[in-house]
Amino acid sequence: MATSAADRSSSEGGRTVTTDVPARLDRLPWSGWHWMIVVGLGTVWILDGLEVTIVGNIAGRLSEPGSGLAISSSDITGLAAALYVTGACVGALFFGWLTDRYGRRKLFMVTLAVYLGATAMTALSFAPWWFFTFRFLTGFGIGGEYAAINSAIDELIPSKYRGRVDLSINGSYWLGAIGGSLLSIAALNTSLFAKDVGWRLTFALGVVLGLVILLVRRHVPESPRWQFIHGYGDEAEHLVADVEQRVETEKGTRLPRAGREITIHQRRSIGFGLIARTVFAKYPRRAVLGLSLFIGQAFLYNAITFGFGTILITFYGVDSGHTGYYFAVIAAGNLCGAVLLSPLFDLVGRRIMISGTYLLSGVLLFLTAWLFHRGTLDATTLTACWCVVLFFASAGASSAYLTVSEIFPMETRAMAIAFFYAVGTAAGGITGPLVFADLTSSGKVADTVLAFCIGAGLMCAGGLVAAVFAVDAEQKSLEDIARPLTAAEAAEAAEPA
Repeated sequence: MATSAADRSSSEGGRTVTTDVPARLDRLPWSGWHWMIVVGLGTVWILDGLEVTIVGNIAGRLSEPGSGLAISSSDITGLAAALYVTGACVGALFFGWLTDRYGRRKLFMVTLAVYLGATAMTALSFAPWWFFTFRFLTGFGIGGEYAAINSAIDELIPSKYRGRVDLSINGSYWLGAIGGSLLSIAALNTSLFAKDVGWRLTFALGVVLGLVILLVRRHVPESPRWQFIHGYGDEAEHLVADVEQRVETEKGTRLPRAGREITIHQRRSIGFGLIARTVFAKYPRRAVLGLSLFIGQAFLYNAITFGFGTILITFYGVDSGHTGYYFAVIAAGNLCGAVLLSPLFDLVGRRIMISGTYLLSGVLLFLTAWLFHRGTLDATTLTACWCVVLFFASAGASSAYLTVSEIFPMETRAMAIAFFYAVGTAAGGITGPLVFADLTSSGKVADTVLAFCIGAGLMCAGGLVAAVFAVDAEQKSLEDIARPLTAAEAAEAAEPA
């Protein structure tokens, strides 16, 4: 199973090598090693869901006298949320560039450390400016996580399972959201904790869980795909050989030979100019697809989640300490949708499933807006409607990350994820909270209906774009979906003058 190479001595960049590393990774059966990847990398979304949900649920309590912060509910759901998302956008671009340049492993250790440190500082907030600053820095860390981790996951998971694993991991955000909802109920119970203590403990718990994840993540290796392209072919060969030995021992059988090779010209780094030309000039349809998917899901989720507590309190008189029960229900709908629908993205196909989940969730949200406007919903039935909408939307939203991580060449993967996440999230995630906070807190039914319709309309638009532009990437090698730039260079170098 040794790598076939024209020159495998790759401590120096600039050499042309032939390798079967991608094919060997893709033909691996599912094993304990892959579970280690999932736990080490994927569980951080649980922390993200935990924290974002807690902030939404404690907004009402933080604005009350005695909370320890002189801050309003709209400041938390509006300005603080926008700063968190701004930080995520900036962090995605910054760490995305570093991830493509210095490797996946170095960066997903750094980004988690940034995330945990900022979360700990949030728990110590004593003034609004401190709270806002560390909300931005928390987002800065999580934005880097999106770029580094989605790159590593797609490059380490076999092509047969890539879709369902990626979607399930991104969907695990909602497992954290369920925990955050239930945790906030206990934290806001003044018979258990003082008003200025309970909400701080929720952030502290997130730090403890994050430290556990950090311990597991130490064992996650670098991506062999990144290694052989950036001049570390020997390291890639040794890593894959070690994984194959583990899998053969675990399964008690010999692995079949990998039947495919790829020739690439090793490079230490890829410039921004080449990345931009690749994404927008070589793959313009895919660029439109990525932007449409990210903008659509960002607006839909902001239309519902950032104002959900305010809507329940304003229109249905739900106590601020009980909104967590309702959010736990819609979070469960999200989690079930991502997990139950994810296998279909590999079996039925990307185009049908992406366009279908986007369009169906958008249409259902339009229907929810109509029922809300008619006054036929109460807190329970509105939550049930949200639950159904997000059952389909969660799989669609997760597929946005899967899509941009697999449809562009490997050398641009982290930056592509970062760019589309940043642009799409900036459009829907920065503008959204600021717009929706005003709409949902106005107390006017028409304003909340408008918020729902904006999210629904953009989700439907994303679904229509996916129906036309989606790439049939199911069960295909990443190198077949988008040929590495260095492979093209190697082909050009081999051509006679």
